[in-house]
Amino acid sequence: MALQRRLVLGVLTVSLLLCVYILCVSREITHLHWEEPVDKMSDSEGSTHPPPTSTSTSTSASTSASALHPSAHTTHPPRTVSKGPVPRPPQPTQAARPTEPPFIGDTYMSEDIPPQTACPDGVRGHVNNTEHGRSFLPGIPVLQWAPHATREQYQRLSRYPGAHGWQGVDYNMLVETLSVLNSSANRQLLDDWKRRGDKSVCIRCAVVGNGGILKDSKKGKEIDSHHYVFRTNGAIIKGFEQDVGSRTTHYTFSTNTLMNSMRSYAGAGYRGPPVSEETRYVFLPDHDRDYLLMKAAATHTRVERGPDPSKYFGEGVSGEELKMYHPDFIRYLRNRFLRSSALKTKYRNIYRPSTGAVMLLAALHACDKVSAYGFMTPDYKNYSDHYYDSSYHQVGFFINHDLRMEMNLWQQLHQTGLMRLYMHE
Repeated sequence: MALQRRLVLGVLTVSLLLCVYILCVSREITHLHWEEPVDKMSDSEGSTHPPPTSTSTSTSASTSASALHPSAHTTHPPRTVSKGPVPRPPQPTQAARPTEPPFIGDTYMSEDIPPQTACPDGVRGHVNNTEHGRSFLPGIPVLQWAPHATREQYQRLSRYPGAHGWQGVDYNMLVETLSVLNSSANRQLLDDWKRRGDKSVCIRCAVVGNGGILKDSKKGKEIDSHHYVFRTNGAIIKGFEQDVGSRTTHYTFSTNTLMNSMRSYAGAGYRGPPVSEETRYVFLPDHDRDYLLMKAAATHTRVERGPDPSKYFGEGVSGEELKMYHPDFIRYLRNRFLRSSALKTKYRNIYRPSTGAVMLLAALHACDKVSAYGFMTPDYKNYSDHYYDSSYHQVGFFINHDLRMEMNLWQQLHQTGLMRLYMHE
């Protein structure tokens, strides 16, 4: 009898343990089934390397979840618009990564803009053979103009602040402002190439920074020999022609950098942007005041708040001489070429490529042959901050730009043959 009782007790014990095990497994399965997945931001988001991309930007490309579908209703600017390439809705160049933070916005408008030359060994023909071929988008609009100011585009771009979108810019003001950029000259960076080209096969551009490496360089004649000469911010020419040249075809600035240049470099001789018949003024819009200043300059009126445009661009400046970078282009440069670790900090909204970097990379998207002068090189400590400094001033580094990353990019572009960088050799 004792043995029988022990056997019964043993069976009951095993049965109880088996029930407990089954109950635990059941609860674990239920828990796993109802738990929602948590998206985590990977370290690669702040990586300095551009994300991989497909080379297709055609209208047949599938649109990512973040892209807007085109609407049948388009808001037309109030003034007549010259015929040009019809802008397509933003096209993805890769499937959106689930860990990509929304402020990156690696989706851009694409346009069918044929190249202006058939240069056999220009940037466009060579870039796909380099490490930058994955990042380079030949169809991205460098400039914004009247047809871009639609409700659909405003809804998309108003998500991005500063130079990377239209956040903080009133829609009606945007339409009214961009309506003055309504000619083919406003959509092309090199709008007078047919007249200027002189049967040249390739467009040659000199992009001139203000770095101290240019002091005593004797590069003035070489710079002026290019078809186009780009300058930016506090570009002081008078008295430095032998080193930096005398011509300016494109002057890049924002209202903020222009005002800072007027204050900071007046003592060195800076009196404002270069003024000549061949000069085009390319606005980098950081704020709504850039749109206000551009409209005032085009319409020869006083700006609602800010400087008098005639003081800087001359009384005779015309709307066709004014241009404005597209926020998609600036965001694309930040995302694909200059994705700094600053984007992982609380200062991410104020970080952007420097004005000089935007100018140089814009030239690489428009010109066939690019030579860069006065940009930072690895031996930058050997030179003063600017070529016109009367005494040595070390280069300053601030969180809104990543000058060291830009310096490394210039070295890469030089080594791959996409541009020629002057390095005081």
